[in-house]
Amino acid sequence: MGQADADRSRGGIRGSGMTDVAVARSAERAPDVSRAAVRVLLDRVRELALLPAIGVLLVVGIVSSPAFFTTSNFSNPAQRSAALVMVVVAETLILLTGSFDLSLQSIYGLAPLVGAWLIVAKDGHGLGTQWSPAVGLLIVLALGGVVGLFNGLMIVKLRFNAFIFTLAMLILLAGIQQGIVSGQSAYNMPHSFVYLGSVYWLGFPLSAWTTIAVFLIAGLFLRYHRTGRAIYAIGGNLEAARAAGIKVDRIRIGVFCAAGVLAAIGGLMTAGQVLTVTANQGNNLIFTVFAAAVIGGIALEGGRGRMLGAFTGVVLLGMVNDVLVLRNTSTFWIDAVNGAIILIALALARAVGAVRT
Repeated sequence: MGQADADRSRGGIRGSGMTDVAVARSAERAPDVSRAAVRVLLDRVRELALLPAIGVLLVVGIVSSPAFFTTSNFSNPAQRSAALVMVVVAETLILLTGSFDLSLQSIYGLAPLVGAWLIVAKDGHGLGTQWSPAVGLLIVLALGGVVGLFNGLMIVKLRFNAFIFTLAMLILLAGIQQGIVSGQSAYNMPHSFVYLGSVYWLGFPLSAWTTIAVFLIAGLFLRYHRTGRAIYAIGGNLEAARAAGIKVDRIRIGVFCAAGVLAAIGGLMTAGQVLTVTANQGNNLIFTVFAAAVIGGIALEGGRGRMLGAFTGVVLLGMVNDVLVLRNTSTFWIDAVNGAIILIALALARAVGAVRT
């Protein structure tokens, strides 16, 4: 009996020790869990902080003009914003990996212009080959993908600086865009080529329906697909992602390629809306794209942000422009307001970052 009591006593001591260790470890993990919860909460607050602003703009628009709260007023901006949204989705995917691509602006203009150039007659400022519209559409998508692939290879594999390289590509592609049509616009395009940007389904632009679908797919992909989660991991800590067995280079290059295709589709939407492709289509677009992403909470350093935030950023900018246009505000002041919104968003991002740390 004495030996049994001793064993039970030692067991009790060991059990007590193990309990103390477990409690200590739990206490150590508690601050980490709390900090993670705070970071998640701050990210959500930053994304949803735009909703009150959108609500205020809605009220201001209704009070400012009776034309604001009408079907046509919502439909027309939706059609104009659809192309922008495609490029915002493209840039957001790249930003989440910790990089960026300025040349998406030129892909947006050059890809549809090359497609149109090859399918329209010479009197429409085309090459005169008059290829099939289906071939033209494939060329638009292929050109976007090839330029994105090239950018990805140069930046990921050869480690070119993303800013300098994509800026050079932006200038190069813009020059080609101007040169092949001598500064003119391609027009008289077949209906099937401009279908995506010109028709309405259920009283709403097909381009807007397409954009909504792309946003939903991209958001679900990032949240639930393994590759989508890997994109966040790469943007958060590239070397840690590589050590975890993630195929970092392949995913980053694939994102650049997909972004190029999305930008080309966006340009095709604009071509359908105006029934022409101008030699300067896409000029200064990239500034608005970055504005929407930053306002929506996409971190420029990568790894943070959601498609929902980017979407609210686009909606906010669109509503600001719509309200100002209805109030007959000069376009110069519209640009100034957009710049002020970006500065406010950056200040908010800095404040959130300070609290996170």
